[in-house]
Amino acid sequence: MHKRLLGITMGDPAGIGPELIVKLLYKGVSVPFVVYGDEQSLYRAAAFSGLPRPFIYHCQSPEEASAVLLDASEQFIIPLINAGIDLGQDFVLGQTSREGGEASYAFLNKAIDHALSGEIDAIVTAPLHKVSLKLAGYHFPGHTEILAYRAGVDHVGMMLLNDEIRVILVTIHMALADVPHYITPENEAIAIRLAHKACQQLGLVQGRIAVAGLNPHAGEEGRFGREEIEIIKPTIEALQAEGILVSGPYPGDTIFMRARQGEFDIVVAQYHDQGLIPVKYLGVDSGVNVTVGLPFIRTSVDHGTAFDIAGKGMADESSLREAFMLAVKMLGSV
Repeated sequence: MHKRLLGITMGDPAGIGPELIVKLLYKGVSVPFVVYGDEQSLYRAAAFSGLPRPFIYHCQSPEEASAVLLDASEQFIIPLINAGIDLGQDFVLGQTSREGGEASYAFLNKAIDHALSGEIDAIVTAPLHKVSLKLAGYHFPGHTEILAYRAGVDHVGMMLLNDEIRVILVTIHMALADVPHYITPENEAIAIRLAHKACQQLGLVQGRIAVAGLNPHAGEEGRFGREEIEIIKPTIEALQAEGILVSGPYPGDTIFMRARQGEFDIVVAQYHDQGLIPVKYLGVDSGVNVTVGLPFIRTSVDHGTAFDIAGKGMADESSLREAFMLAVKMLGSV
């Protein structure tokens, strides 16, 4: 088996992605890596973060990056694949732009190419910005949808986790008014199966899956809605019959507390904010975003580009470090 190699994508170079990467790599990581990004962005990030200037080695392939790290005499070396992007020193930080969207899309797509070909084993992503993507002509809501499209898979799940809870979503980026239309037996089953797969990727052979209700008090026997009775509960029972350890639906206002106390291994939340607020409330520094259902491992920070602090040296790389470490752990479970 070859030595593992992880790809790290810069995300939108106008945000804190470059700073997160240089801070992460200056302190060191345990597994070989290659960065997909822009050279000048990394140099600038190191300078305003008060770090030494890194030795950046331009690589033509991930294999070359592995060789560079193996033979490196420099302590702070970054093997880089720039995907044909050269932003220069005058690229403006802290705001959306077509250039930022084009760069972040190019970095991610080059990493996806190499993951699909088996040249890297996992992708760890810094944040991109949806508006910059749109300005560049790419109408994707975020990383998850791009990854699914490029990988050619119909069903992926967004899982967020930290040291205390794990959450996967039935619906992701859509208006709240549209959510009830997507609460179907098929979508519930997809999310529960992805939760089961996520547990296996994390080394939990038979994870305990809890499903949240859509309505207050999980509908309270139909008083506040019938989705739990007519859709969610029958789907849970069908998957129980297949041997999946799933239960619910449980009220959304208590399910996360119970999971945090150790009763469940993962929670299936019905919509974006129902699932993400509990995770982010516990702190974005330790949170990680995982895309489940891809033919390769992808982890990410659980926060955005933070344009308001870009270029100020204030960004905390803890979430990126957690994402990198989780990717390494998941590779060990494959």
